Amino acid sequence: MGVSQRLKSRMQRFLQRPGTTVDLGPLEKLLPKISSRAEELADLSDSELTEAAGEATDYVDICAYGREAARRGLDQTPYDVQLLGAMALLSGKVAEMATGEGKTLTAAIAAYGHVRRGKGPVHVITVNDYLARRDALWMAPVYRLLGLTVGWVTESSTRDQRRAAYGNDVTYVSVSEAGFDYLRDQLVTDIDDRVQRDLACCIVDEADSILIDEARVPMVLAGTVAGEQDPVHQAATLVKGLVNKRHYEIADDGRSVALTDRGLQAVEAKLGGIDLYADENVEQLSAVNVALHAEALLHRDVDYIVRNGAVELVDEMRGRVAQRRRWPDGLQAAVEAKEGLNATAEGEVLDTITVQAYIALYKTLCGMTATAVLVGNELREFFKLEVAVIPPNTPCIRVDEEDRIYATRAEKDEALIEEIREAHETGRPVLVGTLDVKESEQLATGLTAAGIPCVVLNAKNDEEEAAIIAEAGTHGAVTVSTQMAGRGVDIRLGGSDQADYDRIAELGGLYIIGSGRHDSRRVDDQLRGRSGRQGDPGSSVFFVSLEDELVVRHAPELIPASPKMYADGKVQDDAVTYAVEHAQRVAEGVNHEIHRNTWRYSVVIEQQRIALAERRERLLTTDVAADLLRDRFPEETEELDDELLSRVGRSIALYHLDRLWAEHLAELNEVREGVHLRALGRLDPLDEFHRSAVPAFNDLFPKIEERTLETFESIEVTEDWEPEAATLVRPSATWTYLVHDNPFGSELDRLISAVGRRLTSR
Repeated sequence: MGVSQRLKSRMQRFLQRPGTTVDLGPLEKLLPKISSRAEELADLSDSELTEAAGEATDYVDICAYGREAARRGLDQTPYDVQLLGAMALLSGKVAEMATGEGKTLTAAIAAYGHVRRGKGPVHVITVNDYLARRDALWMAPVYRLLGLTVGWVTESSTRDQRRAAYGNDVTYVSVSEAGFDYLRDQLVTDIDDRVQRDLACCIVDEADSILIDEARVPMVLAGTVAGEQDPVHQAATLVKGLVNKRHYEIADDGRSVALTDRGLQAVEAKLGGIDLYADENVEQLSAVNVALHAEALLHRDVDYIVRNGAVELVDEMRGRVAQRRRWPDGLQAAVEAKEGLNATAEGEVLDTITVQAYIALYKTLCGMTATAVLVGNELREFFKLEVAVIPPNTPCIRVDEEDRIYATRAEKDEALIEEIREAHETGRPVLVGTLDVKESEQLATGLTAAGIPCVVLNAKNDEEEAAIIAEAGTHGAVTVSTQMAGRGVDIRLGGSDQADYDRIAELGGLYIIGSGRHDSRRVDDQLRGRSGRQGDPGSSVFFVSLEDELVVRHAPELIPASPKMYADGKVQDDAVTYAVEHAQRVAEGVNHEIHRNTWRYSVVIEQQRIALAERRERLLTTDVAADLLRDRFPEETEELDDELLSRVGRSIALYHLDRLWAEHLAELNEVREGVHLRALGRLDPLDEFHRSAVPAFNDLFPKIEERTLETFESIEVTEDWEPEAATLVRPSATWTYLVHDNPFGSELDRLISAVGRRLTSR
């Protein structure tokens, strides 16, 4: 890297966001030393390289051996910037590397380095199962030459396969599977049943997506509960025929809905003329409110799809199915009822942990993404992570045009199709990014009607994504896709074999068109970044309308009454341009505040979890339970074999600890649902939540001891004693899911909103 390029990259980092990126100077000084090792290492045999690589501990050796292993194993010689990225990861930073710069290989070299520096085992956390398996297999030759073992975990992995995968030096696994394995390990009654080892080191791929966008998502382990009830299916029938603005009103922000007087009367009439607001009908009222939210605010092919007889949520950041995710507070059952499907059981929550809390358990944390600077402050606030902006190997020459803004959505769509048609007629490949599944299918229909063939990539066919994306750069290709963040596949000009590279380059490279601005600039940047990889030519533009939800929700007051525009509806007004940019910044601020407030509630629970986990570990690995029984019941335990007493004491104590923790979580959920009522009395809901949560947890440990003693006193211990003999029955079935962060508030929030509207309307 030349002096001028280094100066340029430092200036760019300074201009991007002063104070949020680290200086790469000390790491850049090591690059010549790494390069000087190339000839020496090239003369080693494979076995000699493997033996020598086992002794590496400093950055120079790690990168030199990693580069040589990649050259032999993959026929790829890492660029200097990839080695910079690896050293940034070894330094515990988040490396921002542009799309197409080789983050997968960078992470492999860093994983090797962390293991050799004694920080292993290493988990490379990915956004989905496909990338976990693909990257592990792809990098396997590199790890083998470096003397390391590698494995991967997917949703279909068995318990034995998971244990074997986690037994490797490096394990590739999606964040949800890793979190679920942790939760299951927290409920084992025999230490040999665990699948994970210590959570030592974590390299997070798509770090901004996992650490920020998904951070507040709770991962849940649930168990069977007898006699589950589902009142929302009846409520779904009650609200089915209600009409917007007649029977209910949707708030301006689109996040809440409430019955009008006319709507309330209609529902009460269907229920036999009851007073829905009477104390005895509170549960029925709650079910109606939930069903109304599902009916009015959640839209098929936007918020969810229906596939194989099930409701599958769509990840708004990636436009793909959010695997095993569901809404809380009965909202999932309400949507299932709306679609005429049987409700899937939620069960009793046995344990839960947010993505953020799980990731925080690792002793060493680092990550990589193409868009980290924009969330640099959040990464520092929530994870104490700094961002290192790695310059591209070849300067980006992509042309990013100004947004094209139209007065109406219809005018925008017409202009969008015309723009695609003009590019397609030249043979230039076009990638169109849409905001949701419904929009992608509507655009595809419009393109087909205009005689433009296209391929659609959305949540309904996300299994085909690798093949679709790989060929998006071929001559004449038009690809319509939901958001590109986390897709994990490069788009090469001329197709996967780059046979038509020169031809496509002469046409201007891949043309990126966004059909609208997302709530996050990072997601838009991820879309832009699919063009212009490794110095390729390319361009990008976004089409926006003043009727887009982003503008309507966050900046309607900034739109001039009569903006300057052309006859075709295209707006040319600086005030409107500012309004669109402002709307996006406001949306980002709202999401940041939701993250912060959610985490404030979660902190105390996570502190309690850690304390409980320490107590459980002692019960599981020592004889502390047996010692308690000997101390309290010396005569009864005197004749019992030490091993038998340990087994009995451990089983009883662990059962009551797990049972009481599940009850504690249920109690805290109820507290949090109702704590906002205390705001009416000018009390801080967060303080009130803590006021309830802390004493409840302090009572937990004495209760565990008390119940353990009571159970032992009531049973007869024999050589073949089993927990079932003492009715210590654990759930016969458990399952895992992620809770989609409910954007509409809790049931009581909705109830308060409905009551407020009712009072003001009478």
